[in-house]
Amino acid sequence: MTTQHSEPEHTVVVSDRQAAADGVVALTVQRADGGALPAWEPGAHVDLVLDAGLERQYSLCGDPAQADRWRLGILREPEGRGGSAFVHDKLAVGDTVTVRGPRNHFRLERAPSYLFVAGGIGITPILAMITRAHREGADWRLWYGGRRAESMAFQEELAAYGDRVRFWPQDVHGLLPLDDVLAGLDADTLVYSCGPEALLEAVEARAVGWPTGVLHLERFSPKEVGEPVRRSAFRVVCEQSGVTVEVTPDRTILEALEAAGVFIDSSCREGTCGTCETDVLGGHIEHRDSVLTPDEQAAGDRMMVCVSRAFGDELVLDL
Repeated sequence: MTTQHSEPEHTVVVSDRQAAADGVVALTVQRADGGALPAWEPGAHVDLVLDAGLERQYSLCGDPAQADRWRLGILREPEGRGGSAFVHDKLAVGDTVTVRGPRNHFRLERAPSYLFVAGGIGITPILAMITRAHREGADWRLWYGGRRAESMAFQEELAAYGDRVRFWPQDVHGLLPLDDVLAGLDADTLVYSCGPEALLEAVEARAVGWPTGVLHLERFSPKEVGEPVRRSAFRVVCEQSGVTVEVTPDRTILEALEAAGVFIDSSCREGTCGTCETDVLGGHIEHRDSVLTPDEQAAGDRMMVCVSRAFGDELVLDL
């Protein structure tokens, strides 16, 4: 039995719990001894290990300069798999919880100007980006949409930025006016967007033809990628451990490795969290994740083994 990619885990205490909006709770966690937590950058998320078999990813939405605490904004999802319900119903101030990470596939690149477009709980990673951009004197704007004003989190905090922020509750104004929001961008402006899949698809549709690297997205649910190109089995060779497995059409690489005793850190198993990212030493990848950028996928040197597959007969992984 081989375990790979083990990330450090931290036992933290819930030190504060506040209602951030209807259906949204803001948790602050700290080490019991008050010491520093691992450093992080805007866009990072962590895994909360809530109970046996219950592990979920949440964006860090506090200030990266506060080394002794992490803040998380968590939406209750009635149709979810139980993670948000556990947080809302059972996790109280003083409780301990295991956290893994941080991990970041939504990094804020340095630029003189930013446009942030958030929908619903997608505001959480954007909050830390705004903190950084404002502190560094960048020009920035935020358009923040939600179903109702009462459901839009952290409004008081955001309102302190004045007219840089536009609140856009759908029940009052309708959908975000993306044609206007995304029109006439300066050449040095980067666009960061997070929120429901419908919002991200609409932003992507309007970004067709933009230079590479202007648009940055983070998805909470997997994008549609259709059926795999390869319909037959392929081999996966683990270079370090010497294990070779056959991956049949009805199995993921992650499942095949686990069956062979090679265990990799994983969480979402749908290509959105980045936990199972694995270095690729050989072979051609059919990327099916919602994490890597097109340029990162084209490089062909890493993959999410929970969803991505091989184009050819063999992949060689650094495991």
